[in-house]
Amino acid sequence: MKWIALVAFLALIAGPAKAEEIGSVSTVFKMLGPNDKIVVEAFDDPKISGVTCYLSRAKKGGVSGGLGVAEDPSDASIACRQVGPIAFKTKLKEGETVFEKDTSLLFKTMQVVRFYDKKRNVLVYLVYSDRIIEGSPKNSISVVPVPPGQGG
Repeated sequence: MKWIALVAFLALIAGPAKAEEIGSVSTVFKMLGPNDKIVVEAFDDPKISGVTCYLSRAKKGGVSGGLGVAEDPSDASIACRQVGPIAFKTKLKEGETVFEKDTSLLFKTMQVVRFYDKKRNVLVYLVYSDRIIEGSPKNSISVVPVPPGQGG
């Protein structure tokens, strides 16, 4: 029983979620190294059970992409869905990062942040890319309604 409590506690204090790759498609053939592609990944909101987000993002290939030193484009799309009863595991912070992925060797990150619109009782997920010097205005959102009696 103590182990279950410890695992639950560690899940609550853990950082952003880890994604699981669902699949990918090639978009540009590269003679050397992997092709450029669009990757589809899924992750569960770490602080809200019953919500899974699906993220599609561009990934550079070629020699530099294969070595992990290419800068991925800022293009991304997100779709979040209720996949079970929604329950808030802890108090939510507005604009909290729920997913993060480095998209270049240095300084560029793709993030998914969550907002809770209490007035409309919906969760809003925003994906965007940022860089220390210059970020990108490219973004996408997804909204998940919280059914009455569920949530927090």
